[in-house]
Amino acid sequence: MITVALPKGGLLKDSIRLLQSVGLDFSAFLDESNRQLEIWDTSRTAKALLVRNYDVPVYVEYGQAQLGIVGYDMLREKRPKVAHLVDLQFGHCRLSVAVKASSPYRSALELPPHCRVASKFVQCASEYFSSLDLPVEVVPLYGSVELGPITGMSEAIVDLVASGRTLQENHLIEIDQLFESTARLIAHPLSYRLNEDGLQDKIEQIRALSLAMV
Repeated sequence: MITVALPKGGLLKDSIRLLQSVGLDFSAFLDESNRQLEIWDTSRTAKALLVRNYDVPVYVEYGQAQLGIVGYDMLREKRPKVAHLVDLQFGHCRLSVAVKASSPYRSALELPPHCRVASKFVQCASEYFSSLDLPVEVVPLYGSVELGPITGMSEAIVDLVASGRTLQENHLIEIDQLFESTARLIAHPLSYRLNEDGLQDKIEQIRALSLAMV
């Protein structure tokens, strides 16, 4: 039996649509009245776990799920021991440095040494500024990161940006981009090698669909 870890939030609908295309129907998760966190597909041949995006690679790494769908940003941040299999070509966004629009800074290199940068992507932010040889204090924040510069707690933020609307509405602007992110298919390495429950066949079907979307 294949178990898939699915992410709550913006990636869920496209993830479910993709899996339906390969015969795994977990659309019950889209029913707002449903409060279950673990469900069978309609053919009862596979299960899905509904977890936070941040936790998807954890369930896959520890073997509670053989497959998972998660943003590339989480893989860069957490560095889980999982097999990175397919770029699924949806969930496009970017991890960017942003500051107040009224700030004089227009690139990350212009930020003052030892300033504060708020982010939930602590590892990614730390590595990025280290690569610039710019010492900063990365302040961990896990909600409303935009408030960092607004309140004066931080000079900048490192956060995911899709349309840019949230930044605009909070009078922030992007000044640099760390990398682009899309949804990725990951697998538990041993399950993948052993091809448990025909896992590789499902993966190849998903790969073919993703390539067709390019």
